[in-house]
Amino acid sequence: MVHLPDAVVGDAQTSAFAWERLEELVDVGNRMAGQQGEAEGAEIIRDAFEDAGLRGVGIEEFEIPGWWRGESSLTVESPAERVHEGSHQVIALPGTPAGTATAPVVDVGDGTYEEFEAKSAELEGAVAMASSDTPDTADRWLHRMEKYVNAADHGAAAFVFRNHIEGALPPTGEVGYNNRPGPIPAVGVSKEVGARLERYAADGGCEVTVDVDCRNEPATSRNVEAFVGPAGPDEGGNADEVLVTAHVDAHDIADGANDNGAGSVLVAEVGRLLSQVEADLDSRVRLVTFGSEEIGLRGAYHCADSINLGNVKCVINLDGACSSRNLRVGTNGFGALGELFRSVAEDFDAPISTGSTISPHGDQWAFVQEGVPATMTATTSDQSGRGWGHTHADTLDKLDSRDLRDVATLVTEAAYRAARDGFEVEGRTRKETRNAIDEGYVQELKMGGRWPYNDLDA
Repeated sequence: MVHLPDAVVGDAQTSAFAWERLEELVDVGNRMAGQQGEAEGAEIIRDAFEDAGLRGVGIEEFEIPGWWRGESSLTVESPAERVHEGSHQVIALPGTPAGTATAPVVDVGDGTYEEFEAKSAELEGAVAMASSDTPDTADRWLHRMEKYVNAADHGAAAFVFRNHIEGALPPTGEVGYNNRPGPIPAVGVSKEVGARLERYAADGGCEVTVDVDCRNEPATSRNVEAFVGPAGPDEGGNADEVLVTAHVDAHDIADGANDNGAGSVLVAEVGRLLSQVEADLDSRVRLVTFGSEEIGLRGAYHCADSINLGNVKCVINLDGACSSRNLRVGTNGFGALGELFRSVAEDFDAPISTGSTISPHGDQWAFVQEGVPATMTATTSDQSGRGWGHTHADTLDKLDSRDLRDVATLVTEAAYRAARDGFEVEGRTRKETRNAIDEGYVQELKMGGRWPYNDLDA
């Protein structure tokens, strides 16, 4: 088994390079897709790639449907008048259209398909409210987009997404995806506001006015990439390549420290460390930070459409990878990738959990859907759901530089081994991938207009 030299591991464990870049990223503030902060974040990563001594550093622009937040409010008309308009109480969900709706609140609990059907007769013209939680009885995580589309499909006039995590933290998150803007106004509210609405609705009647101001306009997003290792075909060489990726965009209400500033700086750190053992690499390593992950994986799709996927040995995607030092690796059914990360964790006596479910959440999906071996690499924490993610509280103080260094060590070791000739992982055909996806995710992808296999189903 090949291993990183001790000197490189020691560097990973003592370097402040990644943490200092993370401080720069979070100090940008709003890194919403297509907005100025995302462009500034891309420039920080470009500079980090250059400081790391990587080659071929560049920023590539692409067009996206942009979204800009205005002021939003939720006014309780009855049974007790109250206006919620502070950002700690109510915020618009990206991809929503602007609009106003006054109607009774219908609480659909956790927003399962069964709960929507049970309240079907009440939802026409109503304001549908669903929790951000997923019940223990569900066989998979339920995405907010499904709940939003279910609300619209049942005739709701507006959608309210209430956090299940306390602390005056209304959740945000895309609802439009490939159908941007969505059909009805949508807001996130804190657990505390949601609990009040839930109580009123249970007592026999709660009418509210949801008012959303926002703009949906074309915008420009950016990917940043660099290389280390032997030349690839596009550089006059013949080496295949390993991709190490993350997304630099974040929701506009917080710093995006863990989701996904940490992942972005880890990509730069992995490149910096691998540059010290560049001569050992048999495969080129392409380091990429994507734009616009939060609004439909658009940067990842742009990359996947722009490169020769036949040359890609595997993809290691980092997202939410600094909530602890305990790795969580989604292998998407590629067993060799699970074995790779488990062997690294065993050698470093590090905790790890793996799962094999093919998941459409995260930038790796743009590659997995085409049969390219790819992981979603994150870390586990004690919090349920997204925890601080997608709220005002995704800030630097929640993270620890020691965790960042540990994750950098483990991921660099995995990328180092993946880029050697001794590592092999078998891909799948698109048809094999389609047939392996759990029915629940098939339902979600079709519900959100994200199903990529219409050509195979024709």
